[in-house]
Amino acid sequence: MAQHTDVDHAYVPAVSDRHLPALTPLTARSVAISTLLGYHPPALPVGALVRVGALFGIAERTTRVALTRMVADGDAVAEDGVYRLTDRLVRRQAAQDELTSPLTADWDGTWEMAVVTAAARPLADRVALRKVMLGLRLAELREGVWMRPANLLRRPDDTVAEQCTVFTCRHPDPVALVAALWDLQSWAAAGRGLLERLEETEGLAEGFLLIAETYRHLQLDPCLPDLLLPADWPAEELRSRSSDYVTAYARRLREYAAAA
Repeated sequence: MAQHTDVDHAYVPAVSDRHLPALTPLTARSVAISTLLGYHPPALPVGALVRVGALFGIAERTTRVALTRMVADGDAVAEDGVYRLTDRLVRRQAAQDELTSPLTADWDGTWEMAVVTAAARPLADRVALRKVMLGLRLAELREGVWMRPANLLRRPDDTVAEQCTVFTCRHPDPVALVAALWDLQSWAAAGRGLLERLEETEGLAEGFLLIAETYRHLQLDPCLPDLLLPADWPAEELRSRSSDYVTAYARRLREYAAAA
């Protein structure tokens, strides 16, 4: 059973760890996967994928080799010249879609706190835990202590269970704790910049990159309770506007790919 305790406010750090996951480089493989992830179902003829790759200066042969390797790796299946993502990557599509509407619950003032208690962890385990924690939208209070308000609905994660002991707790000054864990001002400023670019960006190649950047930024939204957010928080508008942009972009990309 989770235990309840008060976190001593004196331990809140002045500067928190804000490592951000980087955007992956554009390769023939990443362009093909990202393109297919934008379709429901995620399937396209090879000619369309070659034409999309050409938007980024990727040669036809390079795209075809990447698709062949995706099939060999079990990431795609090919039938009659049409490539379709396998279930593993379709699940990634569902996770990507969830970014526009994270599942939340009414906040009762409690916090999740995961404390690393596993001994002598290899580097790979430490890196895996950090990746999972960021994905779960927790932030590191101090080394090995991860926290967030308990307002998100999600399933337990095996990596967390293997390396951490999980508690629920309360804090006497949750606004100060939020300020120590997340740089909300910077996130909001970047979000407003993305909103402006969503209004202005029309090119297919530029739009492709903008969508990837917007999804990345939404992954970094801590999804805090309204009581802990600053005024004019742009997250909901960014989710709504990016969803509209993706819908319009997918239509334009289909028209472009259909000309193959």
